[in-house]
Amino acid sequence: MNKLFISMYHYTRDLKHGRYPQIKGLDVELFRQQLDFFEQNFSVVCMEEVLDALNGGKKLPENALLLTFDDGYIDNYTVAFPLLMERGMQGSFFIPGKTFTENALLDVNKIHFVLASAPIDKLVYDLELMIKENSMDYPQIPTYEELWDTYAVENRFDDKGTIFCKRILQTVLPEELRNKIANMLFEKYVGVSESDFSRELYMNRDHIRLMKKFGMFIGIHGYDHYWLGNLAEDQMKKDIDKALDTMDEFIDKNAWVMNYPYGNYSDTVISYIKEKGCVLGLSTEVRVVDLIKDDRYKFPRLDCNDFPPKSENYIRV
Repeated sequence: MNKLFISMYHYTRDLKHGRYPQIKGLDVELFRQQLDFFEQNFSVVCMEEVLDALNGGKKLPENALLLTFDDGYIDNYTVAFPLLMERGMQGSFFIPGKTFTENALLDVNKIHFVLASAPIDKLVYDLELMIKENSMDYPQIPTYEELWDTYAVENRFDDKGTIFCKRILQTVLPEELRNKIANMLFEKYVGVSESDFSRELYMNRDHIRLMKKFGMFIGIHGYDHYWLGNLAEDQMKKDIDKALDTMDEFIDKNAWVMNYPYGNYSDTVISYIKEKGCVLGLSTEVRVVDLIKDDRYKFPRLDCNDFPPKSENYIRV
């Protein structure tokens, strides 16, 4: 068959009993139910089977499904990994190198846990004050009102305020300023040292090594989890090179798979990863893959929320 469903996961944890029940993830009980649904209705395939099919080998079975996990969270190891092993399923795990080499939080995760710890209207208010307070030092930044009009655009999962906070702190503000603001908000609302929090949040090298030993696939998700398509070319290449060096133990450098952070890429990014040995690229475009028609460096994925027991959107996309 030429059709491939790809499900995308981030947090897979016991949300009801955790310290951050508002974090956007798939609760362990729902994850367990979803895997049961997949067993009954799909053929869960491994990454090696997908690559073989792309290279003219054996065709994928009907209702083929690939399971992908982004960002290297510890609950992917403590929750997802055992449940996959029980069912004989492979997961493909894409891990930013910075998470386990520096014991530093990715900016995206600072934002996640700030959003899970404070009311959105309060965060938007704080962000407005901080942007205006720094406007003299960063005259290239549009006014707060202009930023709000441009980036406060809700999507299928988040309201305007949440999207605004994410975009401003992920990519819109200059890196130095967004790091400063994200650190201040994290200290104010989360109040845990970054080093301690990161050791609790992410897998370490031993976790990754064990998962690979037992058949899980490990891929590249950048080093610093940047919006790669927005970076200057030299910075983009530096980030990818650093990711490849960091993940050297876990990947085949002549045939590795890229999962673009935030689903963000450009023709320049694709050209460079091809040069460096990448054989497949995963985006966040919401569609089912057509192995014949789709560019292998721009494969779309569905969110785990597109499948039962959360929804039946996978039928409609």
